[in-house]
Amino acid sequence: MGEPDFTFPIPRSSDDGDPNKPSTSIPPPPTLPPRNTISLVQPSQKKRPKGKVMHVFRSVFRSLPIMTPMCKLPSLPMGLPETHKTTFGGSRVTGTLFGYRKGRVSLSIQESPRCLPTLVVELAMQTNVLQKELSTGLVRIALECEKRSDKDKTKIMEEPLWTMYCNGKKTGFGVKRDANDEDLAIMELLKAVSMGAGVLPGNSDVEGPDGELAYMRAYFERVIGSKDSETLYILSPEGNNGPELSIFFVRI
Repeated sequence: MGEPDFTFPIPRSSDDGDPNKPSTSIPPPPTLPPRNTISLVQPSQKKRPKGKVMHVFRSVFRSLPIMTPMCKLPSLPMGLPETHKTTFGGSRVTGTLFGYRKGRVSLSIQESPRCLPTLVVELAMQTNVLQKELSTGLVRIALECEKRSDKDKTKIMEEPLWTMYCNGKKTGFGVKRDANDEDLAIMELLKAVSMGAGVLPGNSDVEGPDGELAYMRAYFERVIGSKDSETLYILSPEGNNGPELSIFFVRI
């Protein structure tokens, strides 16, 4: 089996407008499971690793000015071996970007593909716009919020609202929300997928009966710089120059 193209796919239309074109037999896509069939489990309460000198070095390195990339997104296999190790000692999580073509894209973070989401953020960007950004081969998303007082123990991933920047350009506000029924159904359907991209059948109430939802899933290294800084770096299999995607959560 060939390697899939690891790009955020553009949902297709099932009707090309030509009534004379003969119909083809295409198997229907899998349907989203109902809420009562969700089998995702609660994430474990593992302690997060403390920040290290190398984490700080990597954060500084990643904050350097963005250079124009010279390559496109390559292909990646559908999964990583469980023995895959992160480079800088951060913990590994599963990240999924998903959304309708003309709707806002969401980010779901899970401890593993079989766990319930620990974080869902609705990003300030339409799915088709993010697709174009990803096609350049280098995307940096920054989610910023104001610092809290030292007595406030709110964790950065529990902030309700962030100002969002994509490749240095302000796009609006990212909003944390609870996982809804459709989010959980999507994560359930993708439970066996560790890494890859594709389209899923959508909610007909949102984009009509032919609406499709694009997704891109990958492993991310979660690096904790401080109580006011965490970063997600996309992980590629060893020997594969995968896409450059970084998501920064910072309080300033």
